[in-house]
Amino acid sequence: MTTTSDQPDISGVSAVIVLAAGGGTRMKSQRSKLLHEVAGRPMLSWAVAAARGLHPDHLVVVVGHLRDQVEAHLADDAPDVTTAVQAEQKGTGHAVARGLEGLGDLSGEVVVTYGDVPMLTSQTLAELVQAHRDGGYLATVLTADVPDPTGYGRILRQGERVAGIIEHKDASPTQRLISEINSGIYVFDAEALQQGVAALSNDNAQGEYYLTDVVTMAASGRLSGSDRSLTGVGAYRTEDLWQTEGVNDRVQLARINAEVNRRIVEGWMRAGVTVADPDTTWIQPDVDLGTDVTILPGTLLNGATSVGEGATVGPDTTLTDCEVGAGAVVSRTEATLAVVGEGVRVGPWANLRPGTVLDAGVKIGAFVETKNAHLGSGTAVPRLVYAGDVTVGRDVTIGAGAMFANTDGSTTSTTTVGDGAFVGSNVVIVAPVDIAEGSFLAAGSAITQDVPAGALAVARERGHISPGWVARHQGQDAPPQSSDHRSGTPETTSSPEEHL
Repeated sequence: MTTTSDQPDISGVSAVIVLAAGGGTRMKSQRSKLLHEVAGRPMLSWAVAAARGLHPDHLVVVVGHLRDQVEAHLADDAPDVTTAVQAEQKGTGHAVARGLEGLGDLSGEVVVTYGDVPMLTSQTLAELVQAHRDGGYLATVLTADVPDPTGYGRILRQGERVAGIIEHKDASPTQRLISEINSGIYVFDAEALQQGVAALSNDNAQGEYYLTDVVTMAASGRLSGSDRSLTGVGAYRTEDLWQTEGVNDRVQLARINAEVNRRIVEGWMRAGVTVADPDTTWIQPDVDLGTDVTILPGTLLNGATSVGEGATVGPDTTLTDCEVGAGAVVSRTEATLAVVGEGVRVGPWANLRPGTVLDAGVKIGAFVETKNAHLGSGTAVPRLVYAGDVTVGRDVTIGAGAMFANTDGSTTSTTTVGDGAFVGSNVVIVAPVDIAEGSFLAAGSAITQDVPAGALAVARERGHISPGWVARHQGQDAPPQSSDHRSGTPETTSSPEEHL
């Protein structure tokens, strides 16, 4: 959402100042408002990405409220960014003054944006700078026509130029009919901005320094630019109203998230992806989808997930940072940091945890959980299995209820299962063991030793049936005895040498 191929080629922007010091009290959160996410990314990350698209000489984020959180995020996500501190929130003009400190004498343009306007793109910022240059202005404001401008500052025009900005509370009834609003996003000639900020006064009811007063100074001819031919204030009107919308509470956050997702989903549908229910499908911006992918209802694709050509994902599936191969089917599954090969079938109700790698043709059935597990091609895990810290070869069958016991509570160990092995139902394999190729583990066994190739492994207690036990112990009539040859006889077991 930050650039497109037709973005103006902008160079020479001296600085972008991102205002991110506000309290965000309406979010009612212990976390900085700027770190709440839109499409999986903190709002501030969207703002910084848009600003970075101008390739400015300086990129400054002005921090204040919960600054420790914001600075920690920037150190991890955008270490190239400079931060400036507005310890007391005394208005937008005061915040810009803090952002200019330490930058020295600037030439060219300074762009001012906000950390809570996540849908603003670098393309729109570049178009704003281009309009500013084309008009020869001291300042240019990004504006939009909105259906309900209540609460916004109105743009007062004289032809193409801006005569002033009037706040809603100060506007006359006629001025309140104006639908063109001030977004608060500007580009200034650097010298004019420095002059204007230095001349600001807080002689107003709120005792704050307003950046709009700098715009008024520029419009009235009280400022001069680095190029003496620059005059007045211009406006660049965007047709995309969402790019001017800030987030102040969780209701607005939900609206922005829904709109960003709608655009992402629509883009993929136009690129050849079938989305059965766009309203319940959520796709984050770094996801990559092949042609003829089908996304079924209730699906969330997060992070750097990629889905290959012709694959089907969903319904009710969440994939985070996963790779899904061509032709695979993943249904009612939760997966994170997993690789699903071509033609693999997963689900329903499977949980693929980090480190899972499923080679081509693997089948993972209902209520199967994997972790740090590599399953070879053609292997089948039909249902009710936990496979953690295991490497399984090709064409292995793992029966229902099998369990790879990978830890003793303090140490995690691994297991290997060779090609063509058979693991019976309710087998517990206590790591670390090596199950060689072609071996057969009998149902109900607890395997604690290595099993050689082609061997049968049986490790379970000898069965015992006591006829008439119920009647003797519970005072009931004994049930009739069956003529089945198994009734009243011990379970037939293998010879001792076949036991582990």
